[in-house]
Amino acid sequence: MEHVAAFLQYLEYERRYSPHTVSAYRRDLKMFEDFLSKDGLGGMDVDFRAIRRWVVVLDKQNDSTRTVNRKISALCSYFKYLKKKELITVDPMEKIGRLKTNKNLPVFVTTQKMNELLDVETVDTDEFQSIRDKMIVELFYMTGIRLSELINLKDSDVDVGGMTLKVLGKRNRERIIPLTANFCDRLRLYISIKTATFPLTDFLFVLDTGKPLYARWIQRLTTRKLSMATTQKKRSPHVLRHSFATNILFEGAPLNAIKEILGHSNLAATQVYTHNSLKRLKKVYEQAHPRA
Repeated sequence: MEHVAAFLQYLEYERRYSPHTVSAYRRDLKMFEDFLSKDGLGGMDVDFRAIRRWVVVLDKQNDSTRTVNRKISALCSYFKYLKKKELITVDPMEKIGRLKTNKNLPVFVTTQKMNELLDVETVDTDEFQSIRDKMIVELFYMTGIRLSELINLKDSDVDVGGMTLKVLGKRNRERIIPLTANFCDRLRLYISIKTATFPLTDFLFVLDTGKPLYARWIQRLTTRKLSMATTQKKRSPHVLRHSFATNILFEGAPLNAIKEILGHSNLAATQVYTHNSLKRLKKVYEQAHPRA
């Protein structure tokens, strides 16, 4: 598959896909290339039958439906690129559909549990590590930002006076997220301690050494912190994002406003939270209604 490198550059520099997505597509296309080599085929002479055989192999390997569909998406984008560049005349993906998935509702932590976690936990405001760890969890929950977005935050992205946070999201789309006055007070304190401890970095959050955060470190932190609030298996930054969206929707926030804060490109991605909100509303109704 000789045009993969050019395709990945196209995704990164022209389509502005995230490094994570580009890496995932690179791995998926390499797996497909390895599969083809066993059949003596190349990227230019692949038909839909070969792709279907690969999907069957993935299914037999017990790959999740979501994983298989992501690999199908990688092939769709690749062959669409080849056709756009007039390197092929027929797109073999036109006869390939995605696998049906069972829609799992987003895992979240309730407002009460999150309040208990953030209010009860005490921090040493003279110790950088203690206040930083709590601020990371609180920022995830207060804004619903993604892990990659938090890693790349700079001091200049925070406007405590205007009570806003500037976030650079997927495909370099910028959005402004409102903050509360109380949260800005805590954020102002953290920034002053961070600046005094590590004056040479402009990253909002850094490791104990002053170097930028990385994904695995944040995953371990959120797992440890969320274990204080929930017994569910998923305890990731994305659970905090889901918790933010679900809880403010339940409190009456408009769906379109949540869409803008989360940085979703379409409303359909945000509507999944309405199912959790409706489920909670029914539970409250059953507990409160005198005839329930």
